[in-house]
Amino acid sequence: MSRADIRGANQSCDFHPRQLTGLVHKMLGRRVLLKDFTMANPNEERRDQARRKAQNHFAASEQRDALVRKELEKERSQHAAKTAKLRALRLAKEAVDKEAAARLAAEPAELKAKKPRAPRMKRAPGH
Repeated sequence: MSRADIRGANQSCDFHPRQLTGLVHKMLGRRVLLKDFTMANPNEERRDQARRKAQNHFAASEQRDALVRKELEKERSQHAAKTAKLRALRLAKEAVDKEAAARLAAEPAELKAKKPRAPRMKRAPGH
C-alpha cells in the first residue's frame, strides 16, 4: 500500500479510524494507538491546562516562601551575632568596672580620710 492510497483514504473518509490505524500500522511497521489519531477531549485539555497553571502558581508560591524563610533566617542570625557582640562588650565593661572598684577599695585609708576642720569661733552674744 502506498502513501497515495492512504492519502486518498483520508480524503474520501471511506475508512473508519480503526481501519486507518491498521493502515498506518502496516505502513510504519509498528502498532499505533487509536487515540493518536482521534482528537483529544477538549475537557481533558482544559483540565490539564488548569492543572498546569495551578502547579505553576503553587511552584512560584513555594519559591517565594523559601526566599522569605531564607531572609528571615539571615536576619535572625545577624540579630544573634549582634546580641552576642553587645553581650561580650557589656561583660568586658562590667569586668573593668569591678576591677576599678577593687582598686579604689585597696587604696590607703589616709587618702580617703577627710581633713579635720578648724573649730568655729562662737559668736558674741547680741550679734
